[in-house]
Amino acid sequence: MILQSPPAVVPYLPESAPFTPEQRAWLNGFFAGIFSADAAPGATALSAEASAALMPGGPAAAAEDDGAPWHDAAMPLGERMKLAEGRPLARRMMAAMAQQDCGQCGYLCETYSKAIADGTETALNLCAPGGKETLRMLKALAAEQSADGAAPTAAPAASAPPVAAPAAPRGTRENPGEVTFLGRTRLNKDGSAKETWHIEFDLAGSGIDYAAGDSLGLFPVNDPGLVAAVLAALDAPADYPVGETTLGAALSHGVCLKSAPDALFTLFSYLTGGTRKAKARALAAGEDPDGDAATLDVLAALEKFAGTRPDPEAVIECLEPLQPRLYSISSSPKATPGRLSLTVDAVRYEAGGRTRLGVCSTFLGGRVPPGTRMKAYLQKAHGFGLPAESARPIIMVGPGTGIAPFRAFLHERMATRAPGRNWLFFGHQRRDTDFFYEDELAGLQAAGVLTRLDTAWSRDGAEKVYVQDRIRQAGAELWAWLSDGAHFYICGDAQRMAKDVEAALVDVAAAQGGLARAAAANFLADLKKAGRYQADVY
Repeated sequence: MILQSPPAVVPYLPESAPFTPEQRAWLNGFFAGIFSADAAPGATALSAEASAALMPGGPAAAAEDDGAPWHDAAMPLGERMKLAEGRPLARRMMAAMAQQDCGQCGYLCETYSKAIADGTETALNLCAPGGKETLRMLKALAAEQSADGAAPTAAPAASAPPVAAPAAPRGTRENPGEVTFLGRTRLNKDGSAKETWHIEFDLAGSGIDYAAGDSLGLFPVNDPGLVAAVLAALDAPADYPVGETTLGAALSHGVCLKSAPDALFTLFSYLTGGTRKAKARALAAGEDPDGDAATLDVLAALEKFAGTRPDPEAVIECLEPLQPRLYSISSSPKATPGRLSLTVDAVRYEAGGRTRLGVCSTFLGGRVPPGTRMKAYLQKAHGFGLPAESARPIIMVGPGTGIAPFRAFLHERMATRAPGRNWLFFGHQRRDTDFFYEDELAGLQAAGVLTRLDTAWSRDGAEKVYVQDRIRQAGAELWAWLSDGAHFYICGDAQRMAKDVEAALVDVAAAQGGLARAAAANFLADLKKAGRYQADVY
């Protein structure tokens, strides 16, 4: 790297140097202090080693564009961290993220990790999909950063007037708009083990302008029954003052009541002794002394340590903020301008002797009345959308609510009269009760928009059949579509479905393309690099 010099004797870093503005300003000041007194005019060269040493994270940062081999939502945290060993801090922090690029934190995995590493973001608890696992790893990495010493930042120039940050556009996470909840229609028929809803919104005045493939962020409200139970466990009234609000309002709108955070167990450890203190400390450290850690939401944690009588305001300070929830949009603005729909599973399950509720899914699926104005924002898709060439064929794999963006794709292709062929793989438990949008899909087939529909029902026969089984069965034709330039999409569960579908696709490439296993795996990797394999997973 060459340090350029102005007519004076002090060299400076060019704008093209690979540093943030803050780092560049600090380094320019550093060189000014060294050279201004006695340096000779002219350019000064830095060695490659010195240049790399100045990069945040040391020499390895000079090669930061490493392809992030851990950027796979199906890969366990331990494997991701192993792949990131020896990398700069920001890269290891990226490996600790959930790898979903979901945007719930307000960043992508890579930009959130960089913001933490360079000190522009101090909150370590924003990765909702990563949960405690990600938070604990980020805390460990942040402690390592503190032990090594924080990277210097430039002080603002004394003469520089303060510049107000531009207001975020309306309809973004930083400046959410308001949508009107129009209503819900249940997609399952009687007898289904699931409860899935088609949700409709009016976008008038929201500032939200979306495209097929985008997601909608919603700000939920905690279940009133759960809030009442937490108030009872705290033995405090709803109007108990907490900062500038009340305890009831904070529990309803401000904090997450799902998984009890480590900080809450740390608080309990200060308020009790003996065996219970040891258990609280163990839980705060990520251990599971009683085998019930996975079931401990905030209420269960308060009940487990009943009698400690923590101060309600201290409890609120220990809890994580209630994060917005993101849902894949299941409509196209070309087909229904001014309207937006979601496809949402209402989450209910038994744990610790009571029914637990998905905070936003049950809010949408039952508690919010039509006509309600709700805060919402648009999360633009990150590498997930229809091909620019409308004649390109597309293959979509969306079991369950994973059908959502593909309903949007099909509506878009129909509204724009796109000539490309469209193939959908859909699966669920039972055909008679869980065939979402069955009549609509039949209409799209009759209109020639949906070229092929393959379904898989896991509870209708003696053997369970899944979408990956249908992919293998249709291997010859699927390979022909891919050979014709088709784009391949999946939406749904990252840990199981996505991994199984990828394995099936590799099998198809090996069987139909005559490729060795390694070459078949490389074929999938090449599809991803070319943007022809796109995933919306969670």
